[in-house]
Amino acid sequence: METLDLGPYGHAEGTLRLPGSKSISNRVLLLAALSRGTTRVRELLASDDTQVMLDALAVLGVKCTQVGDSRDFIVEGCGGVFPVKAAKLFMGNAGTAIRPLTAALSLSHGDYEVRGVARMHERPIGDLVDGLRQLGAQIDYLGNAGYPPLHIKPAVVAAPVAPIRVRGDVSSQFLTALLLTLPLLPSATGEIVVEVEGELISKPYIDITLRLLRRFGIDVRQDGWSRFTLPAAGADGAKYRSPGEIRVEGDASSASYFLAAGAIGGGPLRVEGVGRDSIQGDVRFVDALAAMGARVTLYEDAIEVHGIDTPTGKLRALDMDFNHIPDAAMTIAVAALFADGTTTLRNVASWRVKETDRLAAMAIELRKVGATVEEGADYLRVTPPAALTPDAAIDTYDDHRMAMCFSLVSLGGVPVTINDPKCVAKTFPTYFAEFARMAS
Repeated sequence: METLDLGPYGHAEGTLRLPGSKSISNRVLLLAALSRGTTRVRELLASDDTQVMLDALAVLGVKCTQVGDSRDFIVEGCGGVFPVKAAKLFMGNAGTAIRPLTAALSLSHGDYEVRGVARMHERPIGDLVDGLRQLGAQIDYLGNAGYPPLHIKPAVVAAPVAPIRVRGDVSSQFLTALLLTLPLLPSATGEIVVEVEGELISKPYIDITLRLLRRFGIDVRQDGWSRFTLPAAGADGAKYRSPGEIRVEGDASSASYFLAAGAIGGGPLRVEGVGRDSIQGDVRFVDALAAMGARVTLYEDAIEVHGIDTPTGKLRALDMDFNHIPDAAMTIAVAALFADGTTTLRNVASWRVKETDRLAAMAIELRKVGATVEEGADYLRVTPPAALTPDAAIDTYDDHRMAMCFSLVSLGGVPVTINDPKCVAKTFPTYFAEFARMAS
């Protein structure tokens, strides 16, 4: 296993142009593929997860051409139905790829097998499958019921009259997958209604989906976060219209590590590509960081952090609900090591069904650096040590966010070792090079 030694560091400053958002990249690729017309996707994220989607679309007959050495891609849309009608697809551990693509494949009149890595076969998909079966989708489990791998056969499409129901309290990606797919479906009433059962988690990610749907010609009506009404496909079976060109914002989740570094390490540290006008909910990470005492300035397309403004010079401990930004909340859990008391992160049960069981993993690794940690069913409570434990070897569980989060420990003046650092290739292959450029 490869390892990477970081630190000890005491300062961080510089400017970074963020890589593209993973959440936006994979949504836009699928929407462009399903549209009529050609779409130029600008500044697409270069990562394992987006490559998984690009590879799957290529297998399905969608032409996606990279423009020179840029991260711009020309996607030739297929008008709602994939040309290739039989395929075996490998989706790695990319939840943002496998879930919406499964929904689209279920209405594409073909025979498909969808698999991933071992961890993906432990990540639930049953609630999405249940929702799709209400439309007439024919989906079988090839392993454990409720989990990939899947066998998708041609649907016996039923034009829905009653609302489609889907759970919202496990993963917002189930609802996103339905919202991205239902405009391709005919309806006896001309509209399709989706009702969410239970409390919808990660609402800002649904907001990303709704905003991108509008860019591709679909206007969704909302009744709060529990009911969504979409226009159904017309007689031609295709509703999506290419916007011609669309730019992918910088990744707000990835920004969180550098913004926290700008607080802990004094700054000034500026990230570009995301700012006050971002459509990503994780930009609200700056609210939590500011509540902890960081000096934060938002610009239209950039964010800057310049140290900590508290009487103690430490971050303030806080007790906060992080259901709206579960990915960026992991950065707060590590930043809590630099706080003046006990920090409690609430309503993060969704961590347990991510790339790893993040609640358990965070508790284990935070204890390695000296923290006192209480792990609950849906919360994490972190009390920092008087002094960080040096030379901790952090296990990353093949989870990119674990690796990136724990790099921040090195800014506490202690060396830290990151095991399997290349797992960051999932969303940010150059992360550690950028971090080393900022830290001193």
